[in-house]
Amino acid sequence: MDLHPGEELLFQGHPSWRSTLGFYVVGIVVVIVAVLIAAVAGASTALAVAIAVLGIGGVLVAGLLRRLETRYTITTERLQIRRGILSRRVQQAQLSRVQNVNTSQSLPQRLLRIGSVDFDTAGTDDSDFTFSGVADPDDVVSSVDRALRATSPAD
Repeated sequence: MDLHPGEELLFQGHPSWRSTLGFYVVGIVVVIVAVLIAAVAGASTALAVAIAVLGIGGVLVAGLLRRLETRYTITTERLQIRRGILSRRVQQAQLSRVQNVNTSQSLPQRLLRIGSVDFDTAGTDDSDFTFSGVADPDDVVSSVDRALRATSPAD
């Protein structure tokens, strides 16, 4: 993100690695099932090991790419969600359009110390402007609050 003159970066991050744990668990279970199917079908031990190693490696790389391909940014002027490596999708909203900031954490998310921050913005058709799986949702809310206070006129 190129900053405008006078614009300051307040927060930049990716979803927490803890937010991809579910993906890893499901992926590894699928790999285990594939290895068991190969073993029942009479595949050699070498083939079963190769399936396990390549499968687990693929799951780990895919999980890492899923996490790193999403970047959340808060500046003194804008909010931005940037997704994608090969193709790119960017959502951006002016900070002055933020009306409400809501956080949510399910019980598993609380245990993993992650959560989602949902921004309600005025005049936008894009209803899903959410920082999902962030490590400290309260820190994100504080960053937005600091930026809003810095840009609002004194009462």
